[in-house]
Amino acid sequence: MYEIIEQYDDKWNSAYEYFTKELKTLRSNRAHASLIEDIKVDYYGTPTPLKQIATITIPEPRQMLVEAWDNQVLKDIETALQGTDNGFAVVNDGSSIRVTLPDMTEETRKQTVQLLHKKTEEARVSIRKIREDILKQAKAQKESGEISEDEFFDIQKKVQEIVDKFNASIKEDAELKEKEIMTV
Repeated sequence: MYEIIEQYDDKWNSAYEYFTKELKTLRSNRAHASLIEDIKVDYYGTPTPLKQIATITIPEPRQMLVEAWDNQVLKDIETALQGTDNGFAVVNDGSSIRVTLPDMTEETRKQTVQLLHKKTEEARVSIRKIREDILKQAKAQKESGEISEDEFFDIQKKVQEIVDKFNASIKEDAELKEKEIMTV
């Protein structure tokens, strides 16, 4: 009876995973590799994520050290990092690149929290869309006689429990990230 729901397990999980990945890209006052690891670098004519051509370490709380595996692309990495609108201070010393995060102002924190709220709502909407898809499919099965009215209501109840679980996880993650962003 719950085969319909099981068909969408991957979609729910991938929507939630996408949300958690997006949270990692939101800046707080501490450096972490996920802020820059997916930046595309022109690597011999091919746009390549930074994490595939360099090692990113965190030597200090507000600094990242990028060490390219091929020193020929240091200039390309520097250009890509400077091309972001994150306000990072990028210094190329010839063998590695130091990326320093500027202090977050109160205004920057508030803007980041607004972006967090937007991403949180997008995650909730994607979860609701999956719910709607399942319920449409279940309703069609009910109308065609494949499932009974009681089974339809059981499916509705089970789907809502899953939606509530994901929404609670999204809310919890968003609250933790907001606290991290607003911490001075």
